[in-house]
Amino acid sequence: MKISFDASALRSIRWHQYLVRFVLGGVVTVIAGLLAKAFGPVFGGLFLAFPAIFPASVTLIAKRERQKKARHGLDGTVRGRRAAALDAAGTVLGAVGLGCFAGVVWKTLPVHHEALVFGSAAASWLIVSTSLWWLRKKHHAALGRH
Repeated sequence: MKISFDASALRSIRWHQYLVRFVLGGVVTVIAGLLAKAFGPVFGGLFLAFPAIFPASVTLIAKRERQKKARHGLDGTVRGRRAAALDAAGTVLGAVGLGCFAGVVWKTLPVHHEALVFGSAAASWLIVSTSLWWLRKKHHAALGRH
């Protein structure tokens, strides 16, 4: 399965799918806020790092792939699971980058200007996430997987 970006896919998503993602993201954010209020901001921050739309996205991706195969009379369960797994792999790489973002902010915000801290943290997220993606891609190419 080749990963690509297809803007036309945005038009095929139904409004209720966006609603599910929005609501789930909001629920996760509210839970993180309640946990922060009860146990402190560091503990609450752990939950803000949770990829809020991931559960909705992964189920919608699997469903979309199954439906695409079903239109051709095929069972798309395996393809749906593989597409969801690829999304999960990307989420993990992005989460590691987010951890680097948080670490830069945590260590530098008390002593540096906010704009410099945010720019540095964003750059660290981008560099770490894309580097991990590139390394994963190179590793899979070396194994003969695409």
